[in-house]
Amino acid sequence: MAVATTMRPLASLALPREGASRLAMQIFLAVAGTLLLTISAKTKVVLGPVDMNLQTLAVSLIAASFGWRLGLATVLLYLAEGAAGLPVFQSTPEKGIGIAYMLGTTGGYLAGFVVMTAIIGWAADRGWDRNVFKLFGTMLVAEVIMMAMGYSWLATLIGAPAAWQFGVVPFIVGDLVKIALAASLVPAVWSLDFLRTK
Repeated sequence: MAVATTMRPLASLALPREGASRLAMQIFLAVAGTLLLTISAKTKVVLGPVDMNLQTLAVSLIAASFGWRLGLATVLLYLAEGAAGLPVFQSTPEKGIGIAYMLGTTGGYLAGFVVMTAIIGWAADRGWDRNVFKLFGTMLVAEVIMMAMGYSWLATLIGAPAAWQFGVVPFIVGDLVKIALAASLVPAVWSLDFLRTK
């Protein structure tokens, strides 16, 4: 029983064990997650072709708290909302909407969020979200992969030197701070006394 408890992501504590109420809560959490992703996208600092925002923090927290399945469903729902034309991305509607926006300068990063969520969520499902160092290491790997995907796509649009200068370098310190914060917050929540009894 103790093993099963340590293998559940944080959000599972809010889920009923089975039935329609469990599904309803999962849908609620997924929609709430897309709202958090939207807010984090709109909180931005203009740097150039790609703006800095809080999405790395939001994606990391959602993945670590929701786990692999619910986290991935949340990010995919967010991307589906954007593809459908809802203004959920950082520069929508001013720089376009829908698929056209997703194929623009931030397209690789958006795809990278899916991979990032899968990696962090997988680790959370295995109990790594209780340990700051394990979680930070996982988030760092996920961050590097996401940035590599974003850089690769951006390089096809504006060239490799410009993609490195505008799409990677300005984000290194900020993203390290954001994943360090996320990697500290989730284990801190798990350490609360009332959660230890669940």
